[in-house]
Amino acid sequence: MSAVVPPAIAAGARAPVQAGAPPLVVAHVAKSFDADGRVVPVIGDLSLTLNEGEIVAIVGPSGCGKTTLLNTLCGLIAPDAGRVSWFGREMSGQPAGVGYMLQKDLLLPWRTALRNAMLGLEIRGVPLSEAEERAHVMLDQLGLHGFADHYPTTLSGGMRQRVALARTLVNEPDVLLLDEPFAALDFQTKLLIESDTAKLVRESQRSVLLITHDIEEAVSIADRVIVLSKRPTRVKAMYDIALGTERTDMIAARESAGFVDYVRRIWADLDVTRQ
Repeated sequence: MSAVVPPAIAAGARAPVQAGAPPLVVAHVAKSFDADGRVVPVIGDLSLTLNEGEIVAIVGPSGCGKTTLLNTLCGLIAPDAGRVSWFGREMSGQPAGVGYMLQKDLLLPWRTALRNAMLGLEIRGVPLSEAEERAHVMLDQLGLHGFADHYPTTLSGGMRQRVALARTLVNEPDVLLLDEPFAALDFQTKLLIESDTAKLVRESQRSVLLITHDIEEAVSIADRVIVLSKRPTRVKAMYDIALGTERTDMIAARESAGFVDYVRRIWADLDVTRQ
């Protein structure tokens, strides 16, 4: 993963799995940065688990270190303390079978939607005909039928984000790390892409760790919501979300009994004046 090659394409070969181990275990991780000779603690003593087939959303105050946490979990930066284990094995370098998608789509402007979607497959050496077929199928599944030959400048923001999602999913990652991927979208487009994403990952039993500042998004899409404190960030609260409805329909989720109560309780937890 680098500034040139989008992190979203990073999922490579299937990850080695230790029987019975959850995809991700974070144990007592801490991270600080040096700012002009001053140590700035960002992540405190933080522990969490992501189970197989589970969607977990993480919310927290602005600037609390959510993106730093994801960068630590996928091996882009090293923790100062603690342990990150993927599929029962302590992380060494960047983990296999993990796709990382950012808020910015990072599409390459000189490549069509299809060529952007198949970039990771090309890098992995997948035969061109197979890569094209798989990318076409994924674009169609995400509502982009007929747009494979369009360049990013001709696509709307929602379409571009769908291409970025296709580029991530076509590599068949075991786990998705999503850093506010829907934040810049209008409300209608956001709901549609959230629903498409939830449907695809739940059908394939993938695990997802989603960073979001949108509490309603977190409650509607996730099985569990983790609330972080301000810096140095720790887990402040955790909610198992039970809405009693199909979890691939974001409108139905928002209309479910209990939805508003979850949102209010999490909002109260995020009140930094109480922390």
